Amino acid sequence: MIDPSSSEEETDEEGVEEPHRHHHHSQRAAKGQDVGGSFAGGPNNTFGITPGQLAGHGNSNLGVGGNGAGAASSTAATSWGGGGGGGGGASNSLDVPQSSGSLPSRSVSPGLGPDGGTSTSTTATLPAHSPSLNSSHRSGSLPRPLSPSPSLSSDKNEQDFQEREEEERKRRLQLYVFVSRCVAYPFNAKQPTDMTKRQLKVTKQQLESLQQRFQSFLKGETPILADEAFHNAVQSYTELFLRSDRVLHAVTAGGLSSQDFRDVFRLSVERRVRSLPDIDGLSKETVLTSWMVKFDAIFKGVGEDDSRRPGGGPRSQQQQQAQLNQTLHSELALSKEQLYDLFQQILGVKKFEHQLLFNALQLDSSDEQAAAIRRELDGRLQKVAEMEKNRKLMPRFVLKEMEVLYIEELKSSINLLMANLESLPVSKGSADSRYGLQRFKRYNVSGKRRSSLLRSQGSLSRLDQDGPDGESTLSKMDIVLSFTLEVIIMEVKGLKSLAPNRIVYCTMEVEGGEKLQTDQAEASKPMWDTQGDFTTTHPLPQVKMKLFAEAEGMFALEDKELGRIVLRPTPLASKFPEWHKMEVPKNATDKDLRIKIACRMDKPLNMKHCGYLYAWGKGVWKKWKKRYYVLVQVSQYTFAMCSYKEKKTEPSEMFQLDGYTVDYIEAASANLMVGMDLDGGRFFFNAVKEGDSVVFAADDEAESHLWVMALYRATGQSHKPAPPLTPSGKSSTIAKIQGDTDRARKHGMEEYISADPVKFDHSLLFKLVQTLTLDFRLNDPFASLGWFSPGQIFVLDEYCARYGVRGCYRHLYYLADLLYRAERGTMIDPTLIHYSFAFCASHVHGNRPDGVGTVTHEEKDKFQEIKERLRVRLEYQITNFRSCFPFGRPEGALKATLSLMERVLMKDIMTPVPAEEVRAVIKKCLENAALINYNKLASEAKVEDDLSGEQPGVPPMKKLEDLIHLAELCVDLLQQNEEHYAEAFAWFSDLLVEHAEIFWSFFAVDMDAVLAEQLPDTWDSFPLFQILNDYLRMDDNLKNGRFHQHLRDTFAPQVVRYVDLMESSIAQSIHKGFEKEKWEIKGNGCSTSEDLFWKLDALQSFIHDLHWPDAEFARHLEQRLKLMACDMIESCIQRTENAFQQWLKKGVTFNSTDYVLPAELCAMVNVVLDAKQQSFKLCAVDGVDVHQYHTKIDELIERTSSTMSQGVVSRLLSVLESVISKLARYDEGSILGSILSFTNVSGSGRDLGQSYVNFTRNSMDQIRSKVNDELWILNLFDAWYAAQIQMLGTWLADRMNHSLHPYQCTCLAHIVKKLYTDFELQGVIEENLNSRLYQTVSTRMQTEEATCALTMGMSGYNEMGGEEEAESRPKVKISETSQSSTGSAGMGSTSSLDPATYVNKISNVTTQVVGRMGNVFGKGLGGLGGKLGGGPSSWF
Repeated sequence: MIDPSSSEEETDEEGVEEPHRHHHHSQRAAKGQDVGGSFAGGPNNTFGITPGQLAGHGNSNLGVGGNGAGAASSTAATSWGGGGGGGGGASNSLDVPQSSGSLPSRSVSPGLGPDGGTSTSTTATLPAHSPSLNSSHRSGSLPRPLSPSPSLSSDKNEQDFQEREEEERKRRLQLYVFVSRCVAYPFNAKQPTDMTKRQLKVTKQQLESLQQRFQSFLKGETPILADEAFHNAVQSYTELFLRSDRVLHAVTAGGLSSQDFRDVFRLSVERRVRSLPDIDGLSKETVLTSWMVKFDAIFKGVGEDDSRRPGGGPRSQQQQQAQLNQTLHSELALSKEQLYDLFQQILGVKKFEHQLLFNALQLDSSDEQAAAIRRELDGRLQKVAEMEKNRKLMPRFVLKEMEVLYIEELKSSINLLMANLESLPVSKGSADSRYGLQRFKRYNVSGKRRSSLLRSQGSLSRLDQDGPDGESTLSKMDIVLSFTLEVIIMEVKGLKSLAPNRIVYCTMEVEGGEKLQTDQAEASKPMWDTQGDFTTTHPLPQVKMKLFAEAEGMFALEDKELGRIVLRPTPLASKFPEWHKMEVPKNATDKDLRIKIACRMDKPLNMKHCGYLYAWGKGVWKKWKKRYYVLVQVSQYTFAMCSYKEKKTEPSEMFQLDGYTVDYIEAASANLMVGMDLDGGRFFFNAVKEGDSVVFAADDEAESHLWVMALYRATGQSHKPAPPLTPSGKSSTIAKIQGDTDRARKHGMEEYISADPVKFDHSLLFKLVQTLTLDFRLNDPFASLGWFSPGQIFVLDEYCARYGVRGCYRHLYYLADLLYRAERGTMIDPTLIHYSFAFCASHVHGNRPDGVGTVTHEEKDKFQEIKERLRVRLEYQITNFRSCFPFGRPEGALKATLSLMERVLMKDIMTPVPAEEVRAVIKKCLENAALINYNKLASEAKVEDDLSGEQPGVPPMKKLEDLIHLAELCVDLLQQNEEHYAEAFAWFSDLLVEHAEIFWSFFAVDMDAVLAEQLPDTWDSFPLFQILNDYLRMDDNLKNGRFHQHLRDTFAPQVVRYVDLMESSIAQSIHKGFEKEKWEIKGNGCSTSEDLFWKLDALQSFIHDLHWPDAEFARHLEQRLKLMACDMIESCIQRTENAFQQWLKKGVTFNSTDYVLPAELCAMVNVVLDAKQQSFKLCAVDGVDVHQYHTKIDELIERTSSTMSQGVVSRLLSVLESVISKLARYDEGSILGSILSFTNVSGSGRDLGQSYVNFTRNSMDQIRSKVNDELWILNLFDAWYAAQIQMLGTWLADRMNHSLHPYQCTCLAHIVKKLYTDFELQGVIEENLNSRLYQTVSTRMQTEEATCALTMGMSGYNEMGGEEEAESRPKVKISETSQSSTGSAGMGSTSSLDPATYVNKISNVTTQVVGRMGNVFGKGLGGLGGKLGGGPSSWF
């Protein structure tokens, strides 16, 4: 089992890119030159790059582009011995001897020293490992013998260390000389301007600060207001990302930028916001934008006290910000001064050393630098010639035939450099000169001419000059100079004879040009400061200026000339205003006129020097005399010495400097060369060529030195002329000019300045500077991932092109450095490695990515070595993809790694690797990744400790809890894999699925072990099943997979056993519960029914929430649970119905109006009604009665509910039956009724009616308060009301032929009236209330009431309770009938009537009443009239 906590394993937590774009060249894919196919790395990651784009020199920039987080070394010091620093020496071998215990480690910090320069700190360390291209060659690897004297050994080691340190310093100074020349005069590379800008990386200290800021927000300690959703998102981000060990490791590796942190949060909240419900008027984009603004505020620490921030007060922050701003410029195009400063920091060169070298090398002089380049190229040509003669000087190639090709490649590279140099414009139009690229054909010459390359100190002479037509001769027409003159006339002195108000002005003109005039001024103040600009092609022009006074006379034809002056300016003349005396006419009054003039003549770019010299030559200037000379540069390689006369455009005489060598000579030597004593000139020098020489002399020593230096740069000779010593020594002008060189020599810089670049092995020097640059880059504040900055790549490109570093060497060095740092935890962009590897692979397999077709043995061997190292590293990264690329960061890096692995597995550049081979490697890596990831999670969840037995006595429950926690971690891990890594593995999605299955197989082993230890019939493991199954069923790839099937098979018996036990438990609870049931209302029923329905619902919900993966078994469980619910509900209903019938039988003999319906009966009704509601949910499937269980139970419930309703109605009717049985005692003809009427023992009939009304009201209140179903209550009231009316109607119908006793009439009338109103208030509808039967009963009761009133009189009827107060009078409904009516009256409109109105309304039924009154009429109409008309209380 692999230990995930070992140093080689990366941490594993939540997973968290900038798209990788390659460098600034255009991308194009070419068949046969494709270096990667589809390449990973985000939206712009299609990798199709031609080998020419990866060239090691010219405009092929290696490390340009790429977007992603950078890598920073965690150590402050850089080991030069390690990391590919390399040692010195002039070997062509890639194997750099390393002394792992000897070379010092120097840390270059960008801090400022006391002199304002860059200070460097040197620390002596012993590198533990060297990433040299050949790790087998290591000096110092053998153990030293013990020293006999420890003190002597210590002193010797110290001395050796100091010597090595001094040697390293010298090496870096020499390297800085070469680098500074590349910066001073680049002619091959340009700074890229389209590189992706790198983001600032997040440091470990900043990560801790971010954790504190987000924690403060979660605690509410910040002024940032947020809703609960945003708070939850921040909390999840903080726990899963900010506190992740993998993020900490990536930050330590320098691989995460602030943009990465922001992108991870943005991707996270996008998913959250998309899942939120839509809100009217608020778009999700607005919510997302608002959340990101709040996140930025938290991230930047808005509202945080300055004193709490790292660094302290505001001044410290200003210093940090200033230093940061200075560093930020490194991502932009840098000036030369910034490039100098950059490589001073990289190479550890002090500021004063740079200043000495800068002055001594004349880095600010483009002419001197161009001359140095020409000398370097001349030296390289000589070295090529030597190689051509001595093949042993060449490296060993894989093919013997490559030696000849190697020579041609060297010549071609030199020609390319010369062409690049020639392409630099000297002056306008010089690039099109016929002395341009044509002359470079001379290097492809026959062997006879190659011997002329061997020169000791000659200049760059043409190799084909011995032929009469081999050399292009300059003509006078080729020499074109253009000068710009600025003439400023400032003021005039000496105008005394003119009146003060006289107008004066000046004119100026250049010979052959236009005439200009100044403004007018008064003679008292003749000042103008007027500038005139002229352009001329005369090296010795004449500038004429005249002073005029404006004519006063009316008839004067022209103004009066007061004076004139002629100037002959040169580019070397003074630029400051000077006073000149003017020539005046003979008759002028003012003889001493002076004019102040500033005349400036600019030197054109192609004029390198000018001045007056004496000269004599064999072919030109055959007479020794003083002339005006100009050194003209026609092109980068063509110079001419020309003499001019005044007012002449073309030179009078000239000669080309090709092949000449200039040097100082003594006067005697000059006289001897000319053959006469020369008159004129004190300081002599000459230009010598085979068969020709020209002698020059100057009157001034400084002037002669300037001429010699200009000619030295023009000839390109390797020998630098040294001026002869003069007695004046230090006080001479030459000594002042040579001061910079003397100071450099004083500080030991002379050897670096005068060093011949051709004698150095620039491959090794470039290896050193590239290694140091990479270390510097990885330690800067940017998340570079190994990509160089624009300035760095520019200088490295220029160095490679200028000094001939082979492209393959360069990329092999770079690969070695990148791999070395990647193997030690630094995050490197795989896209960057892909570029270098593609270049090397293309070169080794002969595809000529940079036009170089030669391949050395060492290149091939080292490429194979690096290829193997890279393969191992890539396998490690793919295996540990979660820790190497946390949360998918850097963006696209994993995809790029997979693409690079495919490229590494290719046998050559043309043949693609078989897909099966790539899949086999990826599969192996993912199999190992599954084990590593699971072991880490198991260790985190402490499951390994529980199962290993190292901690005895761990209870099974604790193990199960740890296992459930582990399952949650596993689900989170695989969800992160799907979220952050699935896109990268898109081409290997099936392998990623297999990886997940293997991962779960490891979990299955531990799961089976833990479940085997659980006690029987315990159900605490079901949450484990739910967690796993909920994840697996939602994953289309893992659904019904191997682990899913294993999970199903493991838990299926437990589910069956659980359902069996629950069924038995519920059945027992029903049996025991109903036996002990007290039928108290609880919830929607009784306690037993509530418990039953809760258990049935909980069981079904639990089984449903399991989401059983097997559809057939899930249907079986569903059917069984529905059947169980049906049976249980049926049993519940039957037991309830039996109990209901038993309760109905209780108190059957008690039929008094004091009877109250028992609450127990209501509870039983509620049980049945609740069963009806629950049965639909418990017996149907998603609202569909699939198994017909609900139909069956619903029919049972309907029958039971109807039976209960009937039982309640019958029990309530028994009270009414008791009341009317009491009324039957007052029937007409009954002896008992006569006695009761006479004695009036029973009271009034209204009291009995009111008691029944109270009973109905109490019963209705009891039913409505206890029964839960409103519909059942309404149906019950309908049935009860109808039954009561039916019973009353039947009772009245039995007494149709008899009059009611007043007692009966008052009682029934009160009951009938109150029944209607009371049941109307309870919600019984009008149609059921005002039924036909009710109309019949109501009409009968009205008739009976009228009869009683007529018989007994109103007072007597009122005494019987027949009349009520107006407010208590019932609503009467009367309907008039036709004459043919059978006697039944329908109900009409209802109104409360006063007595008179009431009598009028019933007058239509008087005839019927009289016919039934019998013996009443026996008393006579008078008595009736008296009754009807007497008393105020009478109805009529």
